[in-house]
Amino acid sequence: MKELTPKKIVTELNRYIIGQEAAKKAVAVAIRNRYRRSLLPADLIDEFTPKNIILIGPTGVGKTEIARRMAKLVKAPFIKVEATKFTEVGYVGRDVESMVRDLVNTAIRNVQQEKMKEVYAEAEINANKIILDILVPSKKVKETLKTPFDIFIKPSPPTTPTLSELEGDAEKEQTKKEKREALSKDLAAGRLEDQMIEIEVDDDGSKTIGIMQGMNSDSMSFNMNDILGDFLPQKKKKKNVKISEARKILINQEAQKLIDMDQVNEQGVKDAEQNGIIFIDEIDKIIGNGNNHGPDVSREGVQRDILPIVEGSTVNTKYGPIKTDFILFIGAGAFHVSKISDMIPELQGRFPISVQLDSLTEEDFIQILTHTENSVIKQYQQLIRTEDVNLIFEDEAVRYLAKIAYLQNEEDENIGARRLHTVMEKLLEEISFYASDYEQDDFVIDMNYVERVFNISEKRDNYQKYLL
Repeated sequence: MKELTPKKIVTELNRYIIGQEAAKKAVAVAIRNRYRRSLLPADLIDEFTPKNIILIGPTGVGKTEIARRMAKLVKAPFIKVEATKFTEVGYVGRDVESMVRDLVNTAIRNVQQEKMKEVYAEAEINANKIILDILVPSKKVKETLKTPFDIFIKPSPPTTPTLSELEGDAEKEQTKKEKREALSKDLAAGRLEDQMIEIEVDDDGSKTIGIMQGMNSDSMSFNMNDILGDFLPQKKKKKNVKISEARKILINQEAQKLIDMDQVNEQGVKDAEQNGIIFIDEIDKIIGNGNNHGPDVSREGVQRDILPIVEGSTVNTKYGPIKTDFILFIGAGAFHVSKISDMIPELQGRFPISVQLDSLTEEDFIQILTHTENSVIKQYQQLIRTEDVNLIFEDEAVRYLAKIAYLQNEEDENIGARRLHTVMEKLLEEISFYASDYEQDDFVIDMNYVERVFNISEKRDNYQKYLL
């Protein structure tokens, strides 16, 4: 984290998001301040709380992407929630505390995945042993039961085999050992990947039992395995899969056995508390326009429900209580109708930083089409290449596509960069349909093709009657 200065964070974000420098800087500084806080003396750490941010701008300009990419960059637990899903207690909707529980679940899952990566090599060895045991079953010692009560007490020792039986068993064991060694080499060389085998997998079909009908399932339900897990054996079910798929399943199961889940849960809760990021989208939809009657009353109630979480409180989860004082909250909305000043003062004070994001320009669309990591054009080229067709975009055609997307946003609803997907799907509709039938390897998309698809000449004729 020391190497991730605000400047480097912005540089990394530039690989995926075009423009919006002010928003990138605000988010980068907020993340860097967390690192700076960790270096403070112990008596000052609890005094420094994150400065929450509100991102203002139309849809599709990069609000969510900035927060998501930044969280992935610093490996912080991150969730996105829609503000409209929350409402006052007693009405239909999710309890606001569920966002914190979701964050804790995400944090624990992230820690678990990291721990499983650490034991991957050992888990793979164990998985291959299990596959080999399935292919060449080991000898089982038969135990004799004299009475049904022998099930509950120590069974009698197995009968003593004769000399001929011992010699026969020795030959079988030698043959089995040689077969096992041969299969082990084939397994390591990847020659058995498509062979079908039957494996036992953990049965996750355990049902959650609700305490009361209609209550929130996050807080008023429990899992029978959580209560009786130490007394009941893990249920198993058999599954027929290829060895390649079986290895993945068994590695996952073996890795879970090798990690300490108590330690994972403890670290996950700590990460959620200290490094968690909650992105509240459509926050403007729960802000009224200054009236004190009608639906605005309900919206204000949602704000008051969210206020304790953002302000700092303790939320009970199945992994223990978690404090929300140091979670970074990022709100986002278009704010076409309402303004931040219409937010209740208490909640407004908890989002001291507001950043205006710009609408995308024609030049921005060109950059998004060509220069970002895994750009839109690269994605479609890779998709069509699966049909052995190589798409070639001429520069002039790319600029024209950007212009079309920009003008459609201006004339219709402004949906930001999502408009590019609408334009590209329209452009490549015929190509995608007939790609499997093309005989040529290359397909060039030039200005003429773009004009023909979007009927540019017809639109020009229609516009002529409005010109003086």
